[in-house]
Amino acid sequence: MKGNIFIKRPVMAISISVLILAIGLISLFTLPVEQYPDIAPPTVYVTASYTGADAEAVMNSVIMPLEESINGVEDMMYISSSASNAGLAIIQVYFKQGTDPDMAAVNVQNRVAKAQGLLPAEVTKVGVSTMKRQTSFLQIGALVCTDGRYDQTFLANYLDINVIPQIKRIEGVGDVMELGDTYSMRIWLKPERMAQYGLVPSDITAVLGEQNIEAPTGSLGESSKNVFQFTMKYRGRLKSVEEFRNTVVRSREDGSILRLQDVAEVELGTMTYSFRSEMDSQPAVLYMIFQTAGSNATAVNKEITTQIERMEKNLPEGTEFVTMMSSNDFLFASIHNVVETLIIAIILVILVVYFFLQDLKSTLIPSISIIVSLVGTFACLVAAGFSLNILTLFALVLAIGTVVDDAIVVVEAVQSKFDAGYKSAYLATKDAMGDVTMAIVSCTCVFMAVFIPVTFMGGTSGVFYTQFGITMATAVGISMISALTLCPALCAIMMRPSDGTKSAKSINGRVRAAYNASFNAVLGKYKRGVMFFIRHRWMVWTSLAVAVALLVYLMSTTKTGLVPQEDQGVIMVNVSISPGSTLEETTKVMDRLENILKDTPEIEHYARVAGYGLISGQGTSYGTIIIRLKDWSERKGKEHSSDAVVSRLNGQFQAIKEAQVFSFQPAMIPGYGMGNSLELNLQDMTGGELATFYEAAIQFLGALNERPEVAMAYTSYAINFPQISVEVDAAKCKRAGISPSAVLDAVGSYCGGAYISNYNQYGKVYRVMMQASPEYRLDEQALNNMFVRNGTQMAPVSQFVTLKQVLGPETANRFNLYSTITANVNPADGYSSGEVQKVIEEVAAQSLPAGYGYEYGGMAREEASSGGAQTVFIYAICIFLIYLILACLYESFLIPFAVIFSVPFGLMGSFLFAKILGLENNIYLQTGVIMLIGLLAKTAILITEYAIERRRKGMGIVESAYSAAQVRLRPILMTVLTMIFGMLPLMFSSGAGANGNSSLGTGVVGGMAVGTLALLFVVPVFYIIFEFLQEKIRKPMEEEPDVQVLLEKGKSEVERERK
Repeated sequence: MKGNIFIKRPVMAISISVLILAIGLISLFTLPVEQYPDIAPPTVYVTASYTGADAEAVMNSVIMPLEESINGVEDMMYISSSASNAGLAIIQVYFKQGTDPDMAAVNVQNRVAKAQGLLPAEVTKVGVSTMKRQTSFLQIGALVCTDGRYDQTFLANYLDINVIPQIKRIEGVGDVMELGDTYSMRIWLKPERMAQYGLVPSDITAVLGEQNIEAPTGSLGESSKNVFQFTMKYRGRLKSVEEFRNTVVRSREDGSILRLQDVAEVELGTMTYSFRSEMDSQPAVLYMIFQTAGSNATAVNKEITTQIERMEKNLPEGTEFVTMMSSNDFLFASIHNVVETLIIAIILVILVVYFFLQDLKSTLIPSISIIVSLVGTFACLVAAGFSLNILTLFALVLAIGTVVDDAIVVVEAVQSKFDAGYKSAYLATKDAMGDVTMAIVSCTCVFMAVFIPVTFMGGTSGVFYTQFGITMATAVGISMISALTLCPALCAIMMRPSDGTKSAKSINGRVRAAYNASFNAVLGKYKRGVMFFIRHRWMVWTSLAVAVALLVYLMSTTKTGLVPQEDQGVIMVNVSISPGSTLEETTKVMDRLENILKDTPEIEHYARVAGYGLISGQGTSYGTIIIRLKDWSERKGKEHSSDAVVSRLNGQFQAIKEAQVFSFQPAMIPGYGMGNSLELNLQDMTGGELATFYEAAIQFLGALNERPEVAMAYTSYAINFPQISVEVDAAKCKRAGISPSAVLDAVGSYCGGAYISNYNQYGKVYRVMMQASPEYRLDEQALNNMFVRNGTQMAPVSQFVTLKQVLGPETANRFNLYSTITANVNPADGYSSGEVQKVIEEVAAQSLPAGYGYEYGGMAREEASSGGAQTVFIYAICIFLIYLILACLYESFLIPFAVIFSVPFGLMGSFLFAKILGLENNIYLQTGVIMLIGLLAKTAILITEYAIERRRKGMGIVESAYSAAQVRLRPILMTVLTMIFGMLPLMFSSGAGANGNSSLGTGVVGGMAVGTLALLFVVPVFYIIFEFLQEKIRKPMEEEPDVQVLLEKGKSEVERERK
């Protein structure tokens, strides 16, 4: 591209930029907005229910057949499962990132269908559900009664009937979990009355199977000469409590009718009696919304909010919806902060440019280039299928200090021509473009090439790097186009040589005076410094060795992590009390916790649920509290951050000795587990005794808790839940003519309950549940009053059953088909998740017996798989690619080392700043470092490119390097200071997303400051060294004329051409 094309045709140059702006603005309004790109592994849930069964029975009869069938499904990464004493079976299948979630669900469903024949009839009757949903919450809400007129049962069923079905219809919603009890027709059997009439529970099941039915009855008059045809209609299922009570059970010998109400109490109750919930001490029911993989969380959340606002108009008086947590809250707060940072960075960059150029018109040119480059990038984001997320916005913030570079080089080159005596703006611009066009193109290409290797990375880290890198490369590429088209045109139109008549008291004059004084002072010291290093070249090698050694040390000792934990405005609390405790006991503990929360000023709302633990699962001895903190603007200062609140609450919770209570924050990356702790799955690969496995797990966690890097290593799993072992004497059963299954059926139906039929109400289908009334199943003696039929006689089941009190687990878990105890590990203050993973590896090697192992789950698994070796490899590939490009550019294998050897200084500076400020080596810091590699190389090229040009024109090697250092000092300082000042708002940001901002900003500022300070002195020296070696090995091309030319033209003619 010839620079003078656009100098002669400014209208075309301006039109190109206007077109870029227009397309970019249109694209901006079509870009989807989300917190992160779709990086979480797609997850498919398989759920089943086995009413009345304990965890071991559910595991053996339901989960194992399903797992064995599902295992190995296409693109599966790992599989986990859980069985509870409530009869619930949950299997989670995780797939590779990028797998089509619809196909994953179909493939899992096909595998489930193959295993249906192996499942108990009770399970297939209820059904096995397969759904695609992520593991993290999209939104948590509550329906609250503010005046006390409605109880929890009403609120739960209002949600179930009127709210949840509408939310489930929203595209992108994977599931809605309601922590409340829905309606059920309850048949409370009276065992002694049942025995009096010779009945067993299966008789009641048969009666409802005969009478509570929908049946076709045909029509009358069809295909006849009748005038009318009549459809015959049966009344269908029973519709009211009264109809169920009057169900005919038997006709007695005297002709009277035995009805259901004679042997049972019938009422409209609930499916379970497992939850008690409140919000801010008022009756409430919580619901948790999960999204499907591949959906846009922001759009889904927005649609949910719109739907809830619409439904809120029809709520019963005295009730309202309260949003306890929404992923959009943190997203929009953090985006707002990033946009503020973007604007401040633009202003700071413009001020720095003005300070160097001392002219408003000259400053306006790079400013326009910034706008064109940033806005134009939005069009490329749309074309690449990206979204407007935290990563792409960070890339744009970083790009501010980079996209201005090329425009600065052009403006500074034109200004230099004016300083050299040019009077014509056209000629000055034309000659300046001839000098810098090649440097702009080569520098930009080198910078863009840095991001090529990261696009080939897989997994979550690869998505992070790719979106960040392509956004950066695109912005810089557009800035190059702007620098070669718009900037020369504007320079020729707007810039004029200074006539020296402007007042020194004007703004420009004062800025110019301040700049000249400071720059001349810096330049004088810089020239002496460069000459010092040229004379003492050994010091450059020593400095490089020290920088590399420091870099290796800092990279190996800086704490590591995947992404920094942010203040998301939400805290979650998991509660576990003594195993086997009743719901009443759990509620008492929750009351004490509530008193603590009331005295915490940062809390806006809190909602509590007894009967369900976020980590523990469902059970009467578990509880959950969801805490919504006040807005970030009301919680300024680290002492009011979510980290501080979590630390304070955990300290206060320790006073409650009868419960294990801990608070935690949600996972930073949606779809990667429940909280921010490390998820650890301890595995028994020997298939041995559970007690032995549990003892080994407790010893292992105890060893972890002794390490200073670990704040808490814990598990909610326990094997000391009070249970009763049931043994059936098969011999006695056979002698009495009773089958053992009949005995177990009677015990299970009376004590565990049975799902025996359905009924319709409020436009929904509800279950009919049969169970002995609570007063008939209080203790072991209750079996004396439960009877099984022996011919025409009734025998108490206690004759055939032996009960024994034992201890056992509340749940049974498996991970990748091995028995598992799930644990969580929280890093101590000042330690990162990466450091804790190293500790876990050390302690496991020392404490875990042979045959036991562990695997990570959630975000810890991703962090472990994207370790430091992969990061170092990416750094090396980026540097090697820069080397190859420079080798092609300079036609030399040695000269590129003058640029490459400047990079370690910047990398060392980046990790040094991170170490000093206590930051993690995480994804944000790493992406900044990758960008830094290109930026440092780009800066160093400004010196080597000019030195090579001087050398080609006959200047000595030392003089070329010394001259290049002086001439390029001003543009280098301009580009570096614009980058550093552009990053300062990120480095010192606060509020939502502050930790990620700080990680990124600190790494870039530290790297640019230290790297630039070093390269200004070492690059000229390295150029001298490698140029000297280059000429020693191979003399310049023009000194070695081609032999064929000598033969054809003669030596004298060639000599004349050379002269």
